[in-house]
Amino acid sequence: MSEDFILILPFVFGAIIGSFLNVCIYRVPLGLSVVSPPSSCPNCSRRIPFYFNIPVLSYIILRGRCSSCGEPFSLRYPVVEAATGLFGLFTVLRFGLSVEAIVYFVFICALIVITFIDLDLKIIPDVISLPGVAIGLVASFFLPYPGVLNSFIGAIAGGGILFLVAWGYYMATGHEGMGGGDVKLLAMIGAFLGWKGVIVTLLFGSFIGAVIGVILMLAFGKGGRYAIPFGPFLALGAAVHLFFGDWIITWYIARATGV
Repeated sequence: MSEDFILILPFVFGAIIGSFLNVCIYRVPLGLSVVSPPSSCPNCSRRIPFYFNIPVLSYIILRGRCSSCGEPFSLRYPVVEAATGLFGLFTVLRFGLSVEAIVYFVFICALIVITFIDLDLKIIPDVISLPGVAIGLVASFFLPYPGVLNSFIGAIAGGGILFLVAWGYYMATGHEGMGGGDVKLLAMIGAFLGWKGVIVTLLFGSFIGAVIGVILMLAFGKGGRYAIPFGPFLALGAAVHLFFGDWIITWYIARATGV
């Protein structure tokens, strides 16, 4: 079996999982089952045949439209499928075929679902983040990184830092600047990535969020009151740490110490 073919398998598997994540993104906020009924067109309610439910390819073949009624499907569907496929590949390249790869791929999948729900509705469902905290803490007993102690410190620090920021902003302005969902999300990230992961996630997520926030505010002329969900930026920061965190920390220490 060639090496190229072996690398294709994680992408294909990830894209298939991405198709399921699309179901979660749509149904979880509505409180619907993610298992039943099978996928159907939101417009005509016709069940989508299995041969038109191939990740990414079906969207291209059908030109992004329902085969029954012709209603256009959101571009989000192939984007989520392709992104999950790529993360499946990246996870195997980073951790190999291991238990670590499985755990962190599940973590990435949760971040993808949270990202698109937050972008759509500006909410982060507790049904994802709170079990995620527990899963991250339990997984720390069986994985070499971040370790049990760092995992618990990360969960407490992640939730605690954002809680204090949100509380301080509310006390200073009388307005909520950050939702409780972001607090629980960073606690979940800390449980999986430890306290170092919390720091990298906050720094990177805040920087990218600030840049995009300024661009959007200038583009739409909303001043400082333009509401931007922070969850996607936290998720992006967590992904950066997961795949590049060791390099970033090593580079920073070298720059700070002059070594």
